[in-house]
Amino acid sequence: MSRSGKVTVVGAGFYGSTTALRLAEYDLFETVVLTDIVEGKPEGLALDINQSRSIENFETKVIGATTTADGGGYEKTANSDVVVITAGLPRKPGMSRMDLIGINAGIVRGVAENIAKHSPNAVVIVVSNPLDEMTALAQIATKFSYNKVMGQAGMLDTARFTNFVAEKCGVAISAVKTLTLGSHGETMVPVPSRCTVSGNVLTDVLSADEIKDLVDRTRNGGAEIVALLKTGSAYYAPSAAAARMAKAVITNSNEVMPVCAWVNGEYGISGVYLGVEAQIGKQGVTKVVESNLTTEELTSLKAAAEAVRTKQADVKNL
Repeated sequence: MSRSGKVTVVGAGFYGSTTALRLAEYDLFETVVLTDIVEGKPEGLALDINQSRSIENFETKVIGATTTADGGGYEKTANSDVVVITAGLPRKPGMSRMDLIGINAGIVRGVAENIAKHSPNAVVIVVSNPLDEMTALAQIATKFSYNKVMGQAGMLDTARFTNFVAEKCGVAISAVKTLTLGSHGETMVPVPSRCTVSGNVLTDVLSADEIKDLVDRTRNGGAEIVALLKTGSAYYAPSAAAARMAKAVITNSNEVMPVCAWVNGEYGISGVYLGVEAQIGKQGVTKVVESNLTTEELTSLKAAAEAVRTKQADVKNL
């Protein structure tokens, strides 16, 4: 198998380390770099992952790098093709994603500036919370073109919605297709008109009340897991989403995915990072794909855009 490219995962917590493992096991990249500010942690995890290569039969090499607040250690990430930012504090029970904005903004800004310094041609995938705001901040801090910076929320929210619908209907995951747009949070916009179960439109399978219950559970999907774990947040499904996005970039697949992307005229919305479907390739977002939405769905999407617009403008000063 031909391997090429370099991907860096910033943050070696459960989310980051699981993302690095998934990327390595794809066996597509030449190198995966895992970084963290906790001395020795990324190196230890990298060594552990590398020792699993003969068992799982992959050759991708994982490199660990301890980084510092002043930018030390980032030289090992140099010339990365893709950078996944997971750095930041996770939620605790009772916290909203927005409760993290002040603390995580400083972390993400510092990371983004070092990415720009060492990997000026990278595509950046942001997963730090609050997602929509941190994606906007990463673009501001890197000064990269909008298409080179995106967030992963839509992939995760859609996966959660798909799981809940499949469980409710008692069917295989593969029989369900769903879609969520909008923000990663309270203004998430489910798109029932694009959701199907075994080829049947979701509204023909479930009642309006049943769909609303599943939408509410999806919107609060992260909080539900945080409340159960008590000492952390979700990382298996989120890491799968981020890894798939990185895979689409390195393989230049042009796969259409729901992601947090810069919208400039699509749906009559401009100048904001928002959850939409987008075509993903080696240059990042190559095209925002407009779906046929109902009037109600489009109204909700425009409302979501306005809800996140002000918050994204505020991050310039964080």
